[in-house]
Amino acid sequence: MTLQQELRHCIQVAMGQKPADVLFQNVKVVSTFTEEIIPTDVAIAAGKIVALGHVKEAKTIVNGQGAYLCPALMDAHIHIESSMLTPEGFAEAVVVHGTGAVVSDPHEIVNVFGLKGLEYMLKASKDVPLDIFYGIPSCVPATHMETTGGTINAQDIRAAYKLNPQTIALSEMMNYPGVYLCLDDVLEKVSVAQELGLSIDGHAPMLMGKELNAYLNARILTDHECSNPQEAKEKLQRGMYVLIRQGSAAHNLKDLLAILNDQTVHRIAIASDDRHPNDLLNQGHLDYTWREMIRLGVHPIRALRTMTLNPALIYGLRDRGGIGIGYRADFMLVRDLSNPTASAVYHQGILVAQDGELVQPITRQSAHDMMSSVHLPPNLHQALEKFPTQGKVRAIGIIPGQLVTENAQAFAQDVHSQDLAYLAVVERYGKNGNVGLGFVKNFGLQQGALASTVAHDHHNLILLGKSLADMEVAAHAIEKMGGGFALVKNGQVLASVPLPIGGLMSNQNARTIAKALSDMDQAIHQIGVQLPSPFMMLSFLALSVIPHLKLTDKGLVDVDRFTIVPLTLD
Repeated sequence: MTLQQELRHCIQVAMGQKPADVLFQNVKVVSTFTEEIIPTDVAIAAGKIVALGHVKEAKTIVNGQGAYLCPALMDAHIHIESSMLTPEGFAEAVVVHGTGAVVSDPHEIVNVFGLKGLEYMLKASKDVPLDIFYGIPSCVPATHMETTGGTINAQDIRAAYKLNPQTIALSEMMNYPGVYLCLDDVLEKVSVAQELGLSIDGHAPMLMGKELNAYLNARILTDHECSNPQEAKEKLQRGMYVLIRQGSAAHNLKDLLAILNDQTVHRIAIASDDRHPNDLLNQGHLDYTWREMIRLGVHPIRALRTMTLNPALIYGLRDRGGIGIGYRADFMLVRDLSNPTASAVYHQGILVAQDGELVQPITRQSAHDMMSSVHLPPNLHQALEKFPTQGKVRAIGIIPGQLVTENAQAFAQDVHSQDLAYLAVVERYGKNGNVGLGFVKNFGLQQGALASTVAHDHHNLILLGKSLADMEVAAHAIEKMGGGFALVKNGQVLASVPLPIGGLMSNQNARTIAKALSDMDQAIHQIGVQLPSPFMMLSFLALSVIPHLKLTDKGLVDVDRFTIVPLTLD
């Protein structure tokens, strides 16, 4: 059927001259356009909504039994890889919760494999009942102060666009100092994105004042890193869209809800950024955030708008986000609008999930080419022996519930008596064998060691421990698994979670991974760590674009000064 033929058919259905494919009766339409509830029938043809009311005939009639018909949810910014699931596994986990679309930045897998990683994500996403809009990673590596497996330059952005012409954005420009310092390679990437007509997502934690003004000259559209109302308000005033983040590691919703009002509602959307499989199973996806917003006093329809219509408008997706004529028939039935859960989920007018279960299984694509990405340097033992044993040192201070860390100080000898631990980041791509050394305060580790290849955004091997010997054992356990998480005590691996696909993802389903993570968390708590999502927190200790002090394979990064600083202090 040509586009004109399809248009003719839809018009004829709306006029009552032909039967609809599906007619939903006895439903209450939740309008995100006008923030009201409209009792009416809804007719579907060719996967689109063609009429509200007036149509009487259809091949299939669905009796909604008085349920609310709500547009499918849309995540404005997420990294699928951070769910530790492949695109297929991620879809399995979120579609049942009413998610119909996500805007995803694949920079995790691209940092490991370059554009080969993007190709895999596109292939793995093509047959899922979920629309995944991949951006083009802007910062691979995030800064010049780390080593990655893949790199993306300006010409690679053009190549990525040819690979996926449906892309809608240059994903988060994390190197915000590179923008206001006018680094040539950063400005070249931004310029290429503008030439291609792409939106440009931002990433600018705590950026305000003249530096924010300078950053926005690059036509940065969004920011999901706001942590307080003053910062968010300033960004709104300067023309940005604020994506309120409520994920597994960062919970900004409660602190930022004060900015959501009649004057700003059209400039705000919800983003998960990172969502753990445990949370997806036990809490939900965006539906969980929807319920949280209602609990915190936001009207259910207004809350729904921030995760449906608003993200669609931000990214120019004018055929989704609401129950309107010509819009895609992506929606869900909800029985109780004050405590919403999806009882049925439709994608292009086809039932894809009911009562928390998928209607049809999702076939997985081969990920064979994404394996075997962990290669330890031969001198790891000698590198770890270089930790200072005496004197004052810089230390990364944990702030519970935040990705921002403190630029703290400690004494190296306190690693054996205080809440201080060794931290190391090991280059795992076989390029240079770098090992960056640091210390962490307030993580809670009392003994043993943790190891992970999920270390944003370069995803080198990150090691945290009270024992250098256990850190080394954990590193070799990770290499043997091909990536993932490991917990070691007294030279023995107590728990592990294999993530062999790029050291980031597993082909197992969410329930299997969640069980392994739950077992891991229990084991970690037994050795003193009480932080929620400890491996998620560990992964962000390596992210050199979130203040204030972080560690990469090249050393300690003072994010405020945007430079590598010595570990020891005089």
